[in-house]
Amino acid sequence: MAGLAIAAGGVLMFTTVMPRGASGALPGAQHAADTIVSSIRAEPRSFNRYVARDLTTIVLTYLTQSALVRVNRATNELEPALAEGWELLPDHRSFRVRLRKGLRFSDGAPFSADDVVFSFQAVGDERTASVLADSVRVGSQPVAISAEDAATVVIRFPSAFGPGLRLLEAVPIYPRHLLKPRLDAGTFRSAWGPSTPPAQMAGLGPFVLRRYDPGQRLVFERNPYYWRRAGARAAQGVNHVVLEVLPDQEAESLALEAGAIDFTQSEIRPSDFGGLKRAIDGGRITLTDLGVSLDGDLFWINLTAAAAKDPRHRWLQHPDFRRIVSHSIDRQAFVDAVYMGAAVPAYGVISPGNREWYVDAPMPAYDLDAAKRLLASLKLTARDGGMLHDADGTPVHFSLLTQKGNTSLERGAAVIRESLARVGVRVDVVALDVGTLMQYVAAGNYDAAYFRLLLTDTDPALNADFWLSSGSAHVWNPSQRTPATSWESEIDRLMDQVVTTLDPERRRALFADVQRTMAREVPALCFAFPRLSFAMSTRIVHATPAPFRPPVLWNPSVIDVRDGSTR
Repeated sequence: MAGLAIAAGGVLMFTTVMPRGASGALPGAQHAADTIVSSIRAEPRSFNRYVARDLTTIVLTYLTQSALVRVNRATNELEPALAEGWELLPDHRSFRVRLRKGLRFSDGAPFSADDVVFSFQAVGDERTASVLADSVRVGSQPVAISAEDAATVVIRFPSAFGPGLRLLEAVPIYPRHLLKPRLDAGTFRSAWGPSTPPAQMAGLGPFVLRRYDPGQRLVFERNPYYWRRAGARAAQGVNHVVLEVLPDQEAESLALEAGAIDFTQSEIRPSDFGGLKRAIDGGRITLTDLGVSLDGDLFWINLTAAAAKDPRHRWLQHPDFRRIVSHSIDRQAFVDAVYMGAAVPAYGVISPGNREWYVDAPMPAYDLDAAKRLLASLKLTARDGGMLHDADGTPVHFSLLTQKGNTSLERGAAVIRESLARVGVRVDVVALDVGTLMQYVAAGNYDAAYFRLLLTDTDPALNADFWLSSGSAHVWNPSQRTPATSWESEIDRLMDQVVTTLDPERRRALFADVQRTMAREVPALCFAFPRLSFAMSTRIVHATPAPFRPPVLWNPSVIDVRDGSTR
């Protein structure tokens, strides 16, 4: 959520990466002692975080960019980053933010308040169509940014804003000297695409992209101008980070077991424990229990106006059909089949792991008789060996898109298919690579989807792009000009108050009502939240795994390796 998230250069690589074996996994390659190697399951959709919300682009952003502030994912506390401090002004809606002095981008150009103002202008420009735009608005009004001098900016909220300066973490600060011509020309959205030579990009993060081999890897080296070198402790032994593209979870697990990668960007599957046991017992891998995930795999039906042209919309888009799906899924059986028991049943889209905001607002529970009654009320009747047909004689079926190579998604989609078959509904599961799947969803060219949206903050006000009907991540019917339903209008009203209320208890009470409305209307369903176990090579030190994605690279500047350790 960003809100939400949906997971080359002329320098010599100081690491030797061995070719993949026939299985697609990396063999037990040896890497230099100053190199960290991790995996990613998909290539970046862009190098520009302003226009892409996939996990790989987010990981790349953590490595190469910085924001004014950051949320410590281990403590959930706000911390200074490019800003060294701030003060609340007398109007109680504005903050004066002091920037660190003497900072430089990775190309050596100086950083100043002008870069901050430019970055927020780029996010807010309609031509950019930024996925972060909802994150820098309060209601329909943008946050105003102005420069007092080269080292000071003033942040003015249009009204009271509950999360305060946490909002600033959403926006990495980009170099005005490189990108202003693209913004002026109205072509910022296409800036820093995947084909951009790394030498044409710059950032304020701990690393610099030096090489991108499509379909294989991204290679980073330490940014010589990174600001934390002179202040807070930064890793001194890591000069290179390699991200290996491993779309298949089986290949990724084998690479981790063999020592070819140090860690992944997600938790390990319960089925991986057996294969990793020897490495764990031998002291090569350590496991960290991160508790219950903040994210769950979501099921939703396409409720856009385009989908309403399909004659099946009379039942497929009916709220009772979503309740039928919920009634058809035995959550505990889902946990056992998909996660081998390493999960908790889910009856809402907010995880119990999000202790500050979760309320018990259950969606329709497992009840096959209730599902069959609702099917009959929609005039869907059994023919041909028990499969249902609608009043026009059309078989009751729909296609379900999910991510290829992701075990929990593929298994979960299979359980959904089998569960709905028991009540006479046919589901055709279509597994696609992430990029293709998101293209279909973005175009509204699909029946239903089963996919994971990544929570980027525990505070729902900072995930407004999911909750608001106008939000770009309001997946079942995104970017509505006006709310399509009365219940979406009600959620909009409640979320406006969640955003603009300062009292924490009142904010939680309002968001509890949002969760109850979601439970009643079920536009998105979650069936389980996995328990997270994170595996990491013991050569890695000073890393702090957290129950967000990425679990380690949210804080790459401090990660180090043990002296003399190689793989």
